[in-house]
Amino acid sequence: MSSDLQQETTELLQQLIRFDTVNPPGNERVAQEHLAAYLTAAGFECELLGAVPERPNLVARLRGLSEGPTLCYLGHVDTVLANAEEWSGHGPWSGDVADGFLWGRGAIDMKSQVAAEIAAAASLARGGWRPARGELLIVAVVDEETGGELGAGWITRAHPERVRCDLLLNEGGGAVFEYEGKRRYGVCAAEKGVFRFTITTDGVAGHASMPRMGDNALLKLAPVLAALAAKQPSYELTVEPAAFLQGLGLDPEDPVAAVARLREADPRLATMYEPMLGVTLTPTRVSASEKINVIPSRAQLKVDCRVPPGLGQPEVRRAIAEVLGEDGFRIDFDEQVVGNRSPIDTPLMTQISRWIGEQDPGAETVPVILPGFTDSRHFREAFPDCVAYGFFPQRHQSLFETAPLVHGADERIDVRDLGFAATFYEQLARELLG
Repeated sequence: MSSDLQQETTELLQQLIRFDTVNPPGNERVAQEHLAAYLTAAGFECELLGAVPERPNLVARLRGLSEGPTLCYLGHVDTVLANAEEWSGHGPWSGDVADGFLWGRGAIDMKSQVAAEIAAAASLARGGWRPARGELLIVAVVDEETGGELGAGWITRAHPERVRCDLLLNEGGGAVFEYEGKRRYGVCAAEKGVFRFTITTDGVAGHASMPRMGDNALLKLAPVLAALAAKQPSYELTVEPAAFLQGLGLDPEDPVAAVARLREADPRLATMYEPMLGVTLTPTRVSASEKINVIPSRAQLKVDCRVPPGLGQPEVRRAIAEVLGEDGFRIDFDEQVVGNRSPIDTPLMTQISRWIGEQDPGAETVPVILPGFTDSRHFREAFPDCVAYGFFPQRHQSLFETAPLVHGADERIDVRDLGFAATFYEQLARELLG
């Protein structure tokens, strides 16, 4: 690992964090212009394309010497909000380096990966490297934190020819974890979809001063909430979680026993990875009477339902019936986005695994499903043949140290992992493009 590359990545991340790109409103233009100038100076062809002028997306291209695949390094420069009063010692836009960590909003999600990808690409280009085949594409988008309609969603629809790619690396995986004495790095090969729905119970309105006058619809939600608290639907393994369990030496034919072993080894592993194994149901919002002195004639519960790729509404309805039964309420689906995935048996996965084995001897990669979703879904939808993975390798700051900091106070990253990741992106480009 090059100390120069680590330093360059660190300094670039400091600069990115000091641009306040909290979304909304985003205001990403200044950060994007900075990155465009940085890559242009290194030899990339850069353009800024936006649905609105103040929020452009950056597309930077390094053309190769012959035809071949396009490798895309994708990232977003917007962040979630941050309350400086909740941070201890180093503010969310400080970009401070202290105690071996770089602090600030976006230090993990995901200005760190943007900085590592761009520092690696710029270092290659400045050194005179050009792809022997294909091209290297850098895409830094806006608006990911609120869905990507001005970012990846817009650019893949409005300018598909500018961002078409065969291989793509984005966020969603890469932080190391340990299981039974062996280190593993998750490669995000799939993302869950959402099938959010509303549960409605009906009653008869009445005056709240007389509790037994009328029929309180809100009380009818009590057994629904109790059932949701008591259990989740049975596991329904798809390709990726089956491969994940196999990668840990567990039996995918007996996922109940596999999760029990995970929980026994480290309860955090079960918390992180059990949601991959099927449909999940999480109640998040409840509403009933608009007036405190009126017994509600209708009550509603909003449920956030996440569904692995390959499963859909029939499996969701089966899961609801299993957990809640079928009587005493109505179900209406509010939002349905099917999960997305890329194949797990690909040359790109092989190359990632090989690199990890070389850099961290004895460590292995395992495919994972992200319970949420990222901008990868827009690229998979626009370019069905594109192999897209989430992978930002972190060897020094583990998954269990990293995960609680995402969208939280005191977000920070071990600076050694900035060099580790940048080295990966630099070497991967050389291996895949020649």
